[in-house]
Amino acid sequence: MRKVIISLAPVAGTAPVDPDALAEDVKKSVELGVAMCHLHSKKRTGELTPDTSVIIESFEKICAKTDVVVQASTGGISNMTIEERCRPLDYWRVESASLNGGSTNLGEAIYKNSFDDIRYCAKKVYEKEILPEIEVFDIGMIHNIEFVAQEYPFRNPILFNLVFGHKGGMQPTIESLIAFRSFVPANTLWGVTHFGRDNWTFLAAAIAMGASVVRIGFEDSNYLGNDTYAKYNYQVVEKLVNLIHAMGLQAATPDEARQLLNLFKKVNIN
Repeated sequence: MRKVIISLAPVAGTAPVDPDALAEDVKKSVELGVAMCHLHSKKRTGELTPDTSVIIESFEKICAKTDVVVQASTGGISNMTIEERCRPLDYWRVESASLNGGSTNLGEAIYKNSFDDIRYCAKKVYEKEILPEIEVFDIGMIHNIEFVAQEYPFRNPILFNLVFGHKGGMQPTIESLIAFRSFVPANTLWGVTHFGRDNWTFLAAAIAMGASVVRIGFEDSNYLGNDTYAKYNYQVVEKLVNLIHAMGLQAATPDEARQLLNLFKKVNIN
């Protein structure tokens, strides 16, 4: 039976970060069907920072309770350099990391990801034996990655995350999904993020079209349905798992996700 990898991005925007509460929410989410957890390097007050102490504390507490795949973000709107954005990659537990495919208007801000930024991040993830999840906000970014891959060959599997819903990027319509999906290179994996999600039909369509990874969580939306909103991430996870089951599919466990993504769980050699 086909397995769908659920990736949880549990921290909303500039919301404060409480590592203890976060670990408990992620634990319940993994018990329901989450395989991967995606975090940004933030201060406890919620702002992005090159200081990795809080993201490390959070993942340490999460991993004490779960076997979830650890994914670090190298993105987000900030004034940090790409070197500062990539500091979480030095944390030994990181198995996967975002690699942003280009620059775009993200809301009212300019989200800068130059070719040099892409090259730096691509080189860094592979030096650390980390799987890049390539974040693409429009079709042109897929071509950006093809250009960079001529200089820094990407290893299999190549994983694209098609991001919809941000002002300035692709919008979450079925027509946009079909167009975007048609440009994903053959023999690669792909998933979706629906930022600002206010329905479940778009994610259902992506799963039906073959998405290997579906991202859920408060970073993107806490919408449950019928004008109701979740208080905890595990509530939206439960709804997504029920949707996957209703389609005759299953949510991958963390170890099944590692097999699908050709990952190996990191071991601390220090």
